[in-house]
Amino acid sequence: MRKFMIFLLILIGCIFLFVSLQKKTLEDDVVEYLITEEKIEQDDIISSEAFISNLQGSKNFMVSIKLKSDHKTYFYYKKDGRIILESYVENGREHVMS
Repeated sequence: MRKFMIFLLILIGCIFLFVSLQKKTLEDDVVEYLITEEKIEQDDIISSEAFISNLQGSKNFMVSIKLKSDHKTYFYYKKDGRIILESYVENGREHVMS
């Protein structure tokens, strides 16, 4: 029984570590994309937060971005190595980029 509990704790730790690493990697990739491809200054990015969404597939992990001179919140995900804008929220309304 003790070995099973140790195994279970290690398994839970590995899952937590995997999810944390996925979120951190995605967040870093999105910020890098915004700086290099979209030519946004790093100082203009107020916040970036990776989270687990309730969407399927590659949209399961997403990053929210707030910019200094913009009142919108943008949501990005990564699919096949590409960073894609999924939606943005403006004045409490979500606008999905299909």
